[in-house]
Amino acid sequence: MRPIKLTQWVISGGVLFAGLVRAITGQGLRFCVVCQHHVPAFLPWRGGWAAAPPLMAALHVIGSDLDHFACPRCGATDRDRHLHWYLDRSGIAKSLHGKRVLHFAPEKGLVSWVASFEPAEHVLADLYPQCDDIRRIDLESIPFADGYFDCVIANHVLEHVGSLERATREIGRVLSSSGIALLQTPWCKGLARTIEDPAVVSPEARLQLYGQDDHVRLFGSDVYERISGDALRAEPVTHASLLADVDPDRYGVNPDEDLMLFRR
Repeated sequence: MRPIKLTQWVISGGVLFAGLVRAITGQGLRFCVVCQHHVPAFLPWRGGWAAAPPLMAALHVIGSDLDHFACPRCGATDRDRHLHWYLDRSGIAKSLHGKRVLHFAPEKGLVSWVASFEPAEHVLADLYPQCDDIRRIDLESIPFADGYFDCVIANHVLEHVGSLERATREIGRVLSSSGIALLQTPWCKGLARTIEDPAVVSPEARLQLYGQDDHVRLFGSDVYERISGDALRAEPVTHASLLADVDPDRYGVNPDEDLMLFRR
């Protein structure tokens, strides 16, 4: 078991204390768009940024907000909340009515919300499914015909796949001619190029180099180029352009994270 540092207790305790004050006074409450409830605070992930590998903060990794991560009521993460906002405001969510959706690593709160728009088919997929309604599907070998899906959702998945090239080719292959792919992933402004080395296999080395022990790469500023490859075209949407009125602190989202939208 990894020892818990004093800073982790300080950060967690500070968040909980601040949340208690908000709950008592009713001032400064946070709002989770996934479960539609006010909460006193969003909970940190593994001690927050103070406990994260120093390289991640130094290189300005854009991904989850480790200090304001999980909703204490429904468990939705900041990236779930942000994707919910993006899909709602862009009109993408409503456009899924009657469409075919392939949803990798499906988030509980987003699954029910997407289903409410009545897609014609909503395939839930994971390489290691934990529920009976999730199909075992490898993103690098998707068992569907060319052009079958109108939308592919893979929220923080591409940093885990063995072959990024095979995965993105498969996503492009199964998308319809007007289809879209929503491919959120952590990336780093402080790197010109993506880091990945197949020799880095130990969990501790991956934690220090990539930011999480089950990641196999850390995307750099070439993230859109790397994901696009020969199969996809990037059309990113910024928080400022679509969600300028969505206060990051109140709603628990990272304003530096784009909607990472791709088309065939």
